[in-house]
Amino acid sequence: MKALIVGAMGQLGRGLQATAPAGMALTCVGSNELDITHADAVRAMVEQEKPDLLLNAAAYTAVDRAEQEEEQALAINGTAVGTLADAARAVGARFVHVSTDFVFDGRSGVPYTPDAPTSPLSAYGRTKLAGERLAGPDALIVRTAWVYAPTGANFVRTMLRLMAERPEIRVVADQIGTPTYAPGLARALWTMAGANLAGLHHYTDSGAASWYDFAVAIQEEALAAGLLSQEARIVPIPTSDYPTPAKRPHYSVLDKASTYAALGGPTPHWRANLRVMLAAIVAAG
Repeated sequence: MKALIVGAMGQLGRGLQATAPAGMALTCVGSNELDITHADAVRAMVEQEKPDLLLNAAAYTAVDRAEQEEEQALAINGTAVGTLADAARAVGARFVHVSTDFVFDGRSGVPYTPDAPTSPLSAYGRTKLAGERLAGPDALIVRTAWVYAPTGANFVRTMLRLMAERPEIRVVADQIGTPTYAPGLARALWTMAGANLAGLHHYTDSGAASWYDFAVAIQEEALAAGLLSQEARIVPIPTSDYPTPAKRPHYSVLDKASTYAALGGPTPHWRANLRVMLAAIVAAG
């Protein structure tokens, strides 16, 4: 089989490359090679490659900046998704697209099922929801949350840097979700695509945490791994003490029951995968 990965240089794109099934022929393109907002370029690339699978790991992810750049975010997260889906359909390829927990408003007290009503609070959430709708019913659409990896810009790497630099860090404690290790998400996408799944599904690691909980765990595990030499004071704060341009859901845990059925069991707990990520940083020197 042949797969075309778009957005191949990001956290998820790199994870997809690293976890591709044996025998899968890959064509990997980043934004410097393919601007997915250029419809003619997208159609030409897909027609040239004629993949069996087209995996979209590209996204506009600057959540706060999207409040001022919603048109640009929509071009990438919405309109371009429809272009990719149409191009995949034209060559008989299966289309795999990744969305976000930000399509929900966070008012639920229980994990969101794939068919739960959507009500995004931010421009980012609105543009990602537009992308889901433009992907079409024959696409595999997987919502995820709080993605991180050993490389790239993410919460774990930011916390490690701040913990090494500052005696005290203030972290929001009233937003609840689930961290997701990018290579684990990538493996799941390959598995779900291989099982010919379509429609909306959810994938994160197991468990739930606040950003404060996550930060505390990062420090504890990093100290144990030798990545930090001293302990910083981590102070829990409410969202109101850390205002941002974009509103974020207070609760965005995703129900993954249908995904567990497809994967043959539950996903690893987020703290176990945090250890895996930190071990990868240690191994890389």
